[in-house]
Amino acid sequence: MQKLIVRRSTDTNPLAGSGLSPLLQRIFAARGVQGPDELDTGLKGLLPYHALKDIDRAVAVIGDTLMRGERILIVGDYDCDGATSSALAVLGLRAMGAGWVDFLVPDRFAYGYGLSPEIVAVAARCEPQLLITVDNGVSSVEGVAAARAAGMRVVVTDHHLAGSQLPKADALVNPNQPGCEFPAKSTCGVGVIFYVLSALRRWLEQQGWFARQGIPLPNLADWLDLVALGTVADVVSLEQNNRRLVEQGLRRIRAGRARPGMLALLDVAGRKPEQLVASDLGFAIGPRLNAAGRLDDMSIGIRCLLTDDPAEARALAAELDRFNQDRKLIEQSMQVQALELLKQLDLGRDGEPPAGVCLYEPDWHEGVIGILASRIKDRLHRPVIAFARAENGQLKGSARSIPGLHIRDALDAVAARYPGLLTKFGGHAMAAGLTLDHDGFTAFQHAFCDEAARSLSATQLQARIDTDGELSPQELTMEVARELRFAGPWGQHFPEPLFDGEFELVQQRIVGQRHLKLVLAAAGGYCVDAIAFNVDLELWPSEAPRARVVYKLDINEFRGNQSLQLLVDYLEPLPVKS
Repeated sequence: MQKLIVRRSTDTNPLAGSGLSPLLQRIFAARGVQGPDELDTGLKGLLPYHALKDIDRAVAVIGDTLMRGERILIVGDYDCDGATSSALAVLGLRAMGAGWVDFLVPDRFAYGYGLSPEIVAVAARCEPQLLITVDNGVSSVEGVAAARAAGMRVVVTDHHLAGSQLPKADALVNPNQPGCEFPAKSTCGVGVIFYVLSALRRWLEQQGWFARQGIPLPNLADWLDLVALGTVADVVSLEQNNRRLVEQGLRRIRAGRARPGMLALLDVAGRKPEQLVASDLGFAIGPRLNAAGRLDDMSIGIRCLLTDDPAEARALAAELDRFNQDRKLIEQSMQVQALELLKQLDLGRDGEPPAGVCLYEPDWHEGVIGILASRIKDRLHRPVIAFARAENGQLKGSARSIPGLHIRDALDAVAARYPGLLTKFGGHAMAAGLTLDHDGFTAFQHAFCDEAARSLSATQLQARIDTDGELSPQELTMEVARELRFAGPWGQHFPEPLFDGEFELVQQRIVGQRHLKLVLAAAGGYCVDAIAFNVDLELWPSEAPRARVVYKLDINEFRGNQSLQLLVDYLEPLPVKS
């Protein structure tokens, strides 16, 4: 699919005189930065916790339970945000003197997402007096009711969008619940529990708890590596507060002050801690943790993050790496099937796919459909929902959206228009999950396509790439690549610098089955290496002499040698200049 390339621009330069290079001034200004203070990533500027609705009540419930020596059980989610949230909650409460604290993660295949009544029954076997949900719970109305009926207190910590009914928990901390004035709405699950623990530490200190127990005052910054990982992996917006959390976590990892499990995961992924950037967390560490929840049991990933034993951490990281390799093989097979299904789509008169796409194969793996939906979404530039058959005969779907369609709101609209069609659903603006009866797939497919067509304009359905313009040959240097690499953290809604330009195609060859290795010539004949991953083999290598290239500047390291390399995001063949 040909994409529209749009160059970011700004009419003013609010960073003039800041000491930043002209290139960085241009890049930051195009991302809406209005002054040098907005680039400050120090912890002193972190938003205070007081504006989080219900946090005082949550802290009182947790603190009273902890001081009485009662049992606390953390109920998490089976993705990377849930794993880091669970690990942080356990580590933080233990450091504050909790006598008994453990975690429980629902088996996604047996229980599904969140604090369901079924998982409450499992939790009851541990006889906890307090359940704390992390990265889930705001939609668990029945589960919270079941836990309280069983005599447990419940504190919900979450960041997902609330439904029409809130659970009647002892306390509910969620920046996205109605009436919460906390400004950083993009805070993810691990960020929310980080704030709860910060407030709890303050409360316990005021009670004289640490002094009486002879417990050193915990430093929550010691666990910012976990907060950074969960924040990046959950693909939440990197507004300034999240950038602070991520950057401070990255600095600790680069200094070697990270959990043994984090360092072990970096090792199996071939990443050097001292060179770590946010994208490494999202593309190297996050997928390995997520693979456990997708294919087996996320408790393996949580144990990897919890252990203080480097040898155990290495063994668990190796197991997670094997899961990730298995996940890749499953995903590749599913992609082949999905591409065959795409050939059967009813194309419009303009040859374009429908505004919303639903795909289903009976043998697809329930734990991998989210990745599949994301891949097809990127290929078509359409909101995509991939479905798999669940054990109970229902269909579970994982949705990924494009800018312009709030996917949870779209599902809500479908549910309102067709009562009973969806069994349940929930999620964010760009990602969601849902369940429906097998017999309802065709009806839902049409309903979702209609809703997407109503909500998305022709302009929004045009795939586009926003770039930071051209780089001169003089800027294609290792020094500029290093400057950009560590100028972040870059991420969702604060994207890594992306450039475009026209280059002569000097050399092209396929490596590793589907990757295109290139030598490109810029103006003046300056040549630079480039690589494009997973290219369309029907188009590349190309006989075209030139190409429009959208790329990131990167430093390639091979056998101890470093060289400049362009990481190609988009490649379009061009004819000979007339």
